[in-house]
Amino acid sequence: MAEAFLNTLAGHKFEAQSAGLEPGELNALAVEVMKEVGIDISRNKVKSVFDLYQRGELFSYVITVCDEAASERCPSFPGLLTKTINWSIEDPASFTGNLEEKLEKMRRVRDSIKAKVEAFILDFD
Repeated sequence: MAEAFLNTLAGHKFEAQSAGLEPGELNALAVEVMKEVGIDISRNKVKSVFDLYQRGELFSYVITVCDEAASERCPSFPGLLTKTINWSIEDPASFTGNLEEKLEKMRRVRDSIKAKVEAFILDFD
């Protein structure tokens, strides 16, 4: 979601890529709530942060979206000239409840990520 918001809102300034420590399938709830705000992420590929690192990809900023409980598992890139920013975001994999309750939690995550992306962009204006 952060990748999609940054590329949509400021693709002329930034090129965002998203990757995870344990990439799996794209979260169907994330696809649904992003569609609600007019952004289609259904074709996005889930990438591994280690694959990007091994390919020698360099980034000016790395933004992690680990919740506080999992912060020790957030990736770090020692020795690289990369500024790391951590946004504590609730892990959608932990959501419980019926479909509508999970969607409502995912909407809160989406809106929180969007607000953080907008604040990040403003830092460069």
